[in-house]
Amino acid sequence: MTALRGFQKKHLKGLAHDLKPVVQIGKEGMTEGVIRAVDESLLRHELIKIKFTDFKDRDQKETLTREIETKTGSERVDIIGHTAILYRPQADPEKRKIALPQR
Repeated sequence: MTALRGFQKKHLKGLAHDLKPVVQIGKEGMTEGVIRAVDESLLRHELIKIKFTDFKDRDQKETLTREIETKTGSERVDIIGHTAILYRPQADPEKRKIALPQR
């Protein structure tokens, strides 16, 4: 996947605005179950929100988000407060739900 450009991230943030978090990461932290849930959610939705419930430090959230990105092949759109937005396009172009703007 090529890196998202600024205007594409802005577009995805707009689409994610009304989404509810589909995965929550709590005091257990990063587990295989969390990675599996994120991967399945990305496969189904392409654009998801992840809620950090027991992490107050921004650096911890950044680190966990990077780890999720690496393990799922996704890209972070943004982290707003205690919520991360991730995007991974559907592998089959005909099944893609989100069309990224091109310039």
